Amino acid sequence: MIEQIISAFVLGLIGGLVPGPVQTAAITEVLQSGIRKSMRVILWAMLTETIVALLSLMLLSSLGFSETIFRFVSFVGAGILLWIAKDIWKVRTLNTGERVHFSLGKISAMILANGVLWTFWITVCVPKAIVLGQEIPFGQFVFLLAVEIGWLMSNIIVVWIFSAFRSILSHPRFIPFLFKFFALVFVYFAVSMTYDSVMFFLNH
Repeated sequence: MIEQIISAFVLGLIGGLVPGPVQTAAITEVLQSGIRKSMRVILWAMLTETIVALLSLMLLSSLGFSETIFRFVSFVGAGILLWIAKDIWKVRTLNTGERVHFSLGKISAMILANGVLWTFWITVCVPKAIVLGQEIPFGQFVFLLAVEIGWLMSNIIVVWIFSAFRSILSHPRFIPFLFKFFALVFVYFAVSMTYDSVMFFLNH
């Protein structure tokens, strides 16, 4: 039992360290407004991802939805990432008028439309959570909580590192290059999500 909980924590810890749209958005907020605003992105993303985890648990336990449905969702997610990338690409300074606003709705949409995230929960985390739930009361929820705690800790560490070097990364000559890089990261994830889904349908 303890081993499964530790594995859930490590799974979340590693998952949070893998570069993704949420991490990129959080780092962008560090450079624009500081670590406090980036924590807003991380905590809201965590709340939304927890909803994804719980829905995945219920869907897999009761309806048995196939991965195909969530691969379709990835196409919508790719469009959302491109929409955000367009805003980030325009940033040239950290003046208020040029800041990218990550609204709660935009963050939620970015999470909910990430078909890969749904697939990750359904194919990796939820089955393990169900097994733990069969061993101890409410074990499935303990497993999901451990994953989310690991994810939160790793994202906080990454954001703290960028916050510590904010003065260097916020140099006026560096900002246009840095934000264009962030925009291209979002485009990469959009293309990657689309490619993975297309390959999934070609192979099935």
